[in-house]
Amino acid sequence: MQEQAGILERLGLQWPIIQAPMAGVSTPHLAAEVSKAGGLGSIGVGATNADGARRMITELRALTDRPFNVNVFVHSAPTHGSARESAWRKWLAPRFQDFEATPPDRLDTLYTSFADDPDMQAMLLETRPPVISFHFGLPSRDIIRALKESGIWLMATATNLEEAHAIEQAGLDAIVAQGFEAGGHRGMFDPKAADNQLSTAALTRQLVDATHLPIIAAGGIMTGEAIAATLANGAVAAQLGTAFIACPESSADAAYRDALAGPAAHDTRMTSIVSGRPARILANRFISLMEDPSCPIPPDYALAYAAGKALNAAARSQGVTGFGAQWAGQGAPLSRAMPAGELMAILGQEYRMACQAISLQG
Repeated sequence: MQEQAGILERLGLQWPIIQAPMAGVSTPHLAAEVSKAGGLGSIGVGATNADGARRMITELRALTDRPFNVNVFVHSAPTHGSARESAWRKWLAPRFQDFEATPPDRLDTLYTSFADDPDMQAMLLETRPPVISFHFGLPSRDIIRALKESGIWLMATATNLEEAHAIEQAGLDAIVAQGFEAGGHRGMFDPKAADNQLSTAALTRQLVDATHLPIIAAGGIMTGEAIAATLANGAVAAQLGTAFIACPESSADAAYRDALAGPAAHDTRMTSIVSGRPARILANRFISLMEDPSCPIPPDYALAYAAGKALNAAARSQGVTGFGAQWAGQGAPLSRAMPAGELMAILGQEYRMACQAISLQG
């Protein structure tokens, strides 16, 4: 409990709740509302460049003076022109033809890794957001040192003990323990490595026992009761993503919101078909393609993502939805559509009551 009090005081939080960054879904407005309500709001800037990220940070700071988190992607650069890329475009060609389109001649990288983006590094050192989090890996020790010397609190995602040890040895301030239940991309450092698929509870407990850093649990957490249970398991805070997608402040489109509120919420799948990296998504038309026995191995992230985005655009041009990246965790059926501030108030009330119940039982 002392560690929990420390992190809440350090980040100025009323509740041990972090809104997951969710690049492409989170917005400065959503992050601001969460932060104003006593949690830690987050924006994901891995899908934009330094100028776009600066605009998001500026907008967020205009909405609140509370602490917030900026998340970046630290992935390995993809290999262009591989046989996998050619096979992927060829396999997708009939799907594009269904919408009177053709696949791109060349798949773009789309997203520059933070490790290879000096403009993003310089911008963050200049703007100095209170918190920066890393996904998919870690930047160089020089970058980490510069960020820490600027007074920025740093955390990174781990999906196993080996990654957690790397985060600890790199000198970061906290570890986000991402369980297999979590929606969106797995934070695996190496997407080709074997995945133990540890649950949020199992991973959190392992990292609490085997590291000396505060552990933030992520994956399948949708209610205040679940937050209390996570903290009872040793975490100092919980990171919630899917819980905030249905909030009006997120950028989820109508098709995404409808899918989240429908039967698909009960059927999420872990797949690399969308982006080239393992990610959990609502079952939709895109996911059904993976059932094709002739489906080849997707090219590297984010080359496969470039193809997926192009296919989604082709489908939408014909009025067809269900090919978008509708990320969601296994807690999706518990989603509640309401403003972020109201959701935070309910989560806080549920959390307080659950803590009282745990105390009485003790």
